[in-house]
Amino acid sequence: MIGTVAFVPAVGTVVFVALAIAAAAIAGLGLVLRRRGAALRAVALALLMMALAGPEIRREGRTTLPGVAVLLVDRSASQRLPGREAATEAARTALLARLKALPDLEVREAVFDDRDATAGDGTRLFETLTRTLADVPPERIAGVIAITDGVVHDVPGSPAALGFAAPLHALVTGRADEVDRRMVVVAAPRFGLVGKTQTLTFRVDDEGAPAPRPPARVVLRRDGTEIERRTVAPGVPFSFDVEVPHAGEIVFEAEVEPLAHDLTPLDDRAVVALRGVRENLRVLLVSGEPSPGERAWRNLLKSDASVDLVHFTILRLPEKQDLVPVNELSLIAFPTRELFQDKLDGFDLIVFDRYRRRGLLTLDYFRNIVGWVKKGGAVLVASGPDLSDPEGLMETPLAEILPATPLDAPSEETFRPRPTTLGLRHPVTRDLPRGGENPDWGRWLRLSPVTAAPDAVSLLAGPDDRPLLLLARRDQGRVGLLASDQIWLWARGFDGGGPHGALLRRVAHWLMKEPDLEEEALKLSSDGRTVTVERRTLADTAAPVVVTDPTGVEHRLALAAAEPGVWRGSLPADARGLWRASDGTLTALAHVGPADPLEFSAMRSTEERLRPLAEATGGSVRRLLTGADAAITLPRVEIRDAETGFSGPDRIALRASRAVVTTGAETIRLAAGLAAAALLIALLGLVWWREGR
Repeated sequence: MIGTVAFVPAVGTVVFVALAIAAAAIAGLGLVLRRRGAALRAVALALLMMALAGPEIRREGRTTLPGVAVLLVDRSASQRLPGREAATEAARTALLARLKALPDLEVREAVFDDRDATAGDGTRLFETLTRTLADVPPERIAGVIAITDGVVHDVPGSPAALGFAAPLHALVTGRADEVDRRMVVVAAPRFGLVGKTQTLTFRVDDEGAPAPRPPARVVLRRDGTEIERRTVAPGVPFSFDVEVPHAGEIVFEAEVEPLAHDLTPLDDRAVVALRGVRENLRVLLVSGEPSPGERAWRNLLKSDASVDLVHFTILRLPEKQDLVPVNELSLIAFPTRELFQDKLDGFDLIVFDRYRRRGLLTLDYFRNIVGWVKKGGAVLVASGPDLSDPEGLMETPLAEILPATPLDAPSEETFRPRPTTLGLRHPVTRDLPRGGENPDWGRWLRLSPVTAAPDAVSLLAGPDDRPLLLLARRDQGRVGLLASDQIWLWARGFDGGGPHGALLRRVAHWLMKEPDLEEEALKLSSDGRTVTVERRTLADTAAPVVVTDPTGVEHRLALAAAEPGVWRGSLPADARGLWRASDGTLTALAHVGPADPLEFSAMRSTEERLRPLAEATGGSVRRLLTGADAAITLPRVEIRDAETGFSGPDRIALRASRAVVTTGAETIRLAAGLAAAALLIALLGLVWWREGR
């Protein structure tokens, strides 16, 4: 118990001070004038003021709180290397037992694991430590013992930033003679134009390897396919000039051959995720005659900011029969040679809308179009009565590549378009607005009967399942056929209208090879917590997928039907780096975490990053693995009630707690009420009696 004297005046402080001054003046005056009883009167006044001051003795019971020690465990990717993980677990188990055996000590274990989605980039040990000690007063903190490889990316610049004055000790896994080769991304763009060339720059670093360092053999892959090999000098930047083949994400992976006794292969690969973007798509729209559908096509293509449209309309009606020469039918000569020979390769898509031959395009130009499609171009035919006309496109070389052939003249029967069985699964028509098996779409008034080519896919149908929209691949290019010229009715809202904009836009972009509209595709993605595999297919089932994580471990994943034509499955994203998925036919890649993660920027264990901070707090940094075998060496752990001496050759110490808590209190009043008043009255009476004699 600790006792202290306190005063609780019976009157206010101002009144008490005034009374004390008056009593001192009266007592002092009496003593100076040597009046009889002056001394006794002074004693009485002093006792009176003492009673008014309310003196009391307060005694408190206090107990010292136990100190708090933190065992900070690093379970980042570099700590999961062979040897380090076992050393970490052995040291953790032994230290927990030793710390819990110490008296008056509370032990808290804090674990940093970069597999947690909230972990951020790099090893953030001190962020974990701050959260662990958020509710602990600084005077209770006994110290921190960290088990780590020393590759920590949030080391505070000074001990004051820790928020407590206690020692930090670091026990470092790994060995001092480690050798590691790693691939480094020096410079890489985030975007690239499709069909253009981009430059990727890398460097091979050999850390800890003795000189001279041998040349390194590097392989560059694009979307999992090898595209180039090269031998390079370590430490010298080198570049690859790569083509951007398609829109969407493209994963480039540079991998170097490992060194002998290389620490880990995890950092032998560097990944660059580049997004391919198209310049404005160039579309040539050739309208064979004025019609309501012509405006629907023009408005749609002009409204798309990514499309540069070149539109020609032949204003001469088919029934107009006169002898005016073809070259005099337009104010501006139709640039057939320029469009269909000289600059044909500059277009991405050609749309023929109700086109009939008028002598404008010769058969040689149509042959040019066929060759252009087979090399990667795209043609869409939107037909009406022209499809079966003797002057129609079916009587040109273009018929060789179209996805259907006409059977007869168009039927004037009213019908509602609807998706076919494959159309319900195909990305072009799967989730059109107001769609489904029984779509709420307006009626069309005409349909040309056609026979689909064997390799064509029918996505929309009319009455009696007759094909309405057909798509097909031709070598490297694509073709499409809309066997009706009535889609403008949807644009005008006839009978409730329909999704004309969405449908035509998707058809056009599928023809131009938009990756998100591919019907047979395997996609791998991650939100940081899970890795999701998505398989798009027109088949009734989807085969299991083999997913390979960044460490090389394979996971067989069964996919479940998520929606028509889409199958999905997921795995925990428990490793950062490049993941692969394959079903034996298709392959997909995805990178989990930063493309150039801090964790892989240095994998060799080190004492140097933590040493300045540890020594500034009175702590130490030492290695767990010091011998040739795998046995760890642990120091002795003790508690010291001192300001220094927290480290020794074979020991580490924690600081004794300085936090106390009050367990009880007792108050004894020295001038108690009536007893003090009676004594004062008696003294005053004695004083008056002395003066009266």
